[in-house]
Amino acid sequence: MSSSFYLDFRMFIRDNNNILWKCRSHFLRSKLHPLVRKTVRCRLKAPEEDRNLKRNCTMTDYQLDNKIDNSALWIKEAPPVSFSGVSRFRRWLFPALTATFILILIIVLGVSNMRTSTRLWSVEQSVSNLSNVIQSLNTSLQHAQERAKEVKKLQFAVENNKDQLTSVSEALKQLSAVDSLSRSIASLRCSLEHIINNSSAAGGCCPLGWEEFDFSCYFFSSLTLSWNESRAWCDQQEAHLLILHSDKAWDFVTRRTTHGLFWVGLSDWRTGQWEWVNQTPYTMERRRWVPGQPDGWVDHGLGAGDEDCAHLHASGHFNDLHCSTKMRFVCQRHSMRP
Repeated sequence: MSSSFYLDFRMFIRDNNNILWKCRSHFLRSKLHPLVRKTVRCRLKAPEEDRNLKRNCTMTDYQLDNKIDNSALWIKEAPPVSFSGVSRFRRWLFPALTATFILILIIVLGVSNMRTSTRLWSVEQSVSNLSNVIQSLNTSLQHAQERAKEVKKLQFAVENNKDQLTSVSEALKQLSAVDSLSRSIASLRCSLEHIINNSSAAGGCCPLGWEEFDFSCYFFSSLTLSWNESRAWCDQQEAHLLILHSDKAWDFVTRRTTHGLFWVGLSDWRTGQWEWVNQTPYTMERRRWVPGQPDGWVDHGLGAGDEDCAHLHASGHFNDLHCSTKMRFVCQRHSMRP
């Protein structure tokens, strides 16, 4: 409030009766600033007291005016608002609940997102595995289709060659008949030779170029082949490489092999143990071998392996050599009965 307000207020007090002043003074005591209430009390007492008291009140008014002017801004300002504990709790309750709800919502969404990601990863793995299975099935289907095409081609070839197979079967029958006829002719020839030569009926017959001894036929080749080639050649003649079990056969053969080297049916290439070509075991007889043999020599320079095949030396003894060596050979077969 300003000082002019209070001057007007004093004039108003002079013009009214004491009762009104008392009522107004009671109101001012409760509502106005303490300094203002003091001024009012002075004015209420003024009509009854002397001028000295008025002078004191006037001085008090002057001091009041200055003090009111200095504290006018403070009077106009609103008093500070104070909040109790309950008000502060209510003020922070809603934000706290909101923050808690948001936090719970974030946690729930995070867990749900994690579960969704795990399920998505599982689905992706299943799809990947399914793709691999489908690819494998497609590959198998392609292979099956290719094989089906090959089977159809084979069926077509079999059907086309059916007539040829029939012709081959007929030819085999004819060949069997020819072979039987050849055997009959050989038997007749053998009988004729026995009659012409006055031979013993206990003897046998051998093919042309073979020599007969003790119911066996022997062929001493002039052709040089490897051990395996010699065995194959004898097989084609329904014979086998030489197998010696008796001293009589040994003497018969060695008298005819003194002019060279001849393969015999003895080797250790299959099992590492010496055996005959018909896979019967061989009993080692050192007197039948060249001294110091067999030695399994590996520095022969003829390829892999050592000396696995046996031959007859010109001295009439066995010796081992590399099977790839080419030399003559002796074939043996049973003689034919007349």
